Amino acid sequence: MGFSPNRPMTLPSAAVSVYRRIPPTIRGIIFMVLSTLCFACMQTLVRWLSARLHPFEIVFFRTLFAFPIFLPMFLRYGIGVLRTTRPGLQVVRGLLSTLAMLTFFMALSMTPLVKAAALDFSGPLFASVGAVIFLGERIRIRRVTALVVGAIGVMVIVRPGIVDLDLGSMLVLISAIAWGGAILTIKVMSRTDSSVTITLYLNIIALPFALVAAIPEWQTPTGAQLLVLLVIGTLGGIGHFMFAQSCREADVSAVMPLDFLRLIWVAISGYLVFNEVPDAWTWFGAVMIFSAVVYITYRESRVAKAPPVPAAPISP
Repeated sequence: MGFSPNRPMTLPSAAVSVYRRIPPTIRGIIFMVLSTLCFACMQTLVRWLSARLHPFEIVFFRTLFAFPIFLPMFLRYGIGVLRTTRPGLQVVRGLLSTLAMLTFFMALSMTPLVKAAALDFSGPLFASVGAVIFLGERIRIRRVTALVVGAIGVMVIVRPGIVDLDLGSMLVLISAIAWGGAILTIKVMSRTDSSVTITLYLNIIALPFALVAAIPEWQTPTGAQLLVLLVIGTLGGIGHFMFAQSCREADVSAVMPLDFLRLIWVAISGYLVFNEVPDAWTWFGAVMIFSAVVYITYRESRVAKAPPVPAAPISP
């Protein structure tokens, strides 16, 4: 049986009837909430483990241990799951995502969890700018306003000139720029490739580059650390898949606002595990950034659903 990019997620037959009874929007919401929990738990574990292992080594094992998530897909669809129409973009996306992971995991080792997560929300803003530059998308005053609000939100969190610009914040912003570029490639590839194929290629391409980055800092993990690394890899793989499935099940504008839950979970875990209490500037800036991202997502979904504008008559 061949692999179809538009084929719905396969579930055990006993669960299929229950799954189909749930409205698509509710399914999308459930997947998004679970995705935020996975990412928040993963980031907390990365922060905790980075005091014992180098973040680059954590990135390598996070990528390696994500592979078992896709084993059932290989068993069902075989090599067909790797069929892609855009191998070049898959490589570009893999490189950009690897850079985003390396810089973000490094930032987590030196920056409060909530601050890192808040700045990380700026990735889609960079993607929106890139869509105008590289994909030729039209930009209107509303999107410009949203981008300005998001940029101000970044400034509110970082406050350059008022507080020293720390290395951790700079690394998160580099990660966000790289992730913004990855979003652009996903936007193009998702027209023809499935979310499973795109996520699987990410791990295939990221693994050797993450290994190269990890080798100079290599430290053989203990058994307990390997278990934590396995959990990190599993959470990362499941989180990415659930995020993609959420956007496939429901309108993106309906589920994206729930991504803010990731900041709530991180704030809770940061307080409970590391005794971190985010300041009001971080929360205020995060709300500005996230509001801008949600508005841009909403506008893009509205434009995508709008009927094509009739061509203007040619002037004599």
